[in-house]
Amino acid sequence: MTEIPLEDRTSTEEPRTKEATGALGAGWRALLIQLVVILVAVGAVLTYVAVAPLTDTERSTLNAGSLQRYTLEHLQLTFLSALLVLAIAIPLGVLLTRPRFRKASGPVIAVANAGQAAPSIGLVVLLAALIPSGFWAAIVALVVYSALPVLRNTMVGLRGVDQRLVEAGRGMGMSAVAVLVRIELPLAVPVMLAGVRTALVLLVGTASLATFINGGGLGVLITTGVNLDLNPVLVVGALLIALLALLIDWLGRVVEHIARPKGI
Repeated sequence: MTEIPLEDRTSTEEPRTKEATGALGAGWRALLIQLVVILVAVGAVLTYVAVAPLTDTERSTLNAGSLQRYTLEHLQLTFLSALLVLAIAIPLGVLLTRPRFRKASGPVIAVANAGQAAPSIGLVVLLAALIPSGFWAAIVALVVYSALPVLRNTMVGLRGVDQRLVEAGRGMGMSAVAVLVRIELPLAVPVMLAGVRTALVLLVGTASLATFINGGGLGVLITTGVNLDLNPVLVVGALLIALLALLIDWLGRVVEHIARPKGI
């Protein structure tokens, strides 16, 4: 075998390093531009609310206190549901990739598919009939509706790990848990985080339906605008939900960049 001279190795490895660094820098620049655009859009919406010739009803609905309360309620619905989804879907996805439980993966995925395929508003109203609290009924509906992306991506990410690496870890005397924690999960992180980001965006949009069962959130602005024929209230509510979804998606992309293993 012909050995590559040291200077040739350096010349071939250095461009790759520069290329990877440039790609990483471009990714952060794109994220910064996205954040600036989102913040400018939010500022434009709030400026419109402050200076637009609104009626007394519109002004009372869109005052700063109401907007803050509805936004906090929306975030509470989103992140509490997300925590429950992560606590359920990730361990379940890991379990279904283990040899003993792989046969159960088909039925479980089918159930998760059914939960997401069901009309979201129907699911929310159905659970409201079973659970007295509108807030918790909305939480359960959101968990059922958004669990599939996290569950599926966890399974796909773990199944996509090179089995040679797994066998190498076992050959080094690592236990099954150590192989999972130190090899499989770190390599599956990019795919898993993509599923989490998808679930978060779904949660932000679907949380607007909580207003139909007195669950709160920014959806109150949409229903108020429709019921009272207040177009400014309707438009502001829709824009704030869309911008919140974009901001959550941005945060997910940042986490992906930070948590992505080096070299991937």
